[in-house]
Amino acid sequence: MSRTILFLCPHNAAKSVIAVAYFEQLVTQYGLDFRATSAGTEPDDKPATAVIEMLEKEGIDVSKHVPRHVTREELAEAFRVVSLGCDVSELAPAELAIAHWDDVPPPSQNLMVARDKILRHVERLVNVLRQAD
Repeated sequence: MSRTILFLCPHNAAKSVIAVAYFEQLVTQYGLDFRATSAGTEPDDKPATAVIEMLEKEGIDVSKHVPRHVTREELAEAFRVVSLGCDVSELAPAELAIAHWDDVPPPSQNLMVARDKILRHVERLVNVLRQAD
């Protein structure tokens, strides 16, 4: 049974999209039984164009991603929840542990710095999951 990591960012258009892309790539590379999904608290209509273009240059297609609103149910069912600037305190069960990657700057300010920070966080998370598996 695959375990789900839920990545959250306010608009579900940039940070969480990048996190899912790299997470999926790494778990596939290591043969881990995890999957990733993403959502937001104030979803945009579409992913950020700059994010689509950046990931496309790396061979990752996120152009079909549709930003969506996080639900109480998926918060409760996720194996792990990672927040990149989201406040889900009103939706999340009280006992839910949420990892906060609040050091990631807005991609609109500096996409490559945001990308690098997200990638480092994702690599650390995947290493923790590999050791626990």
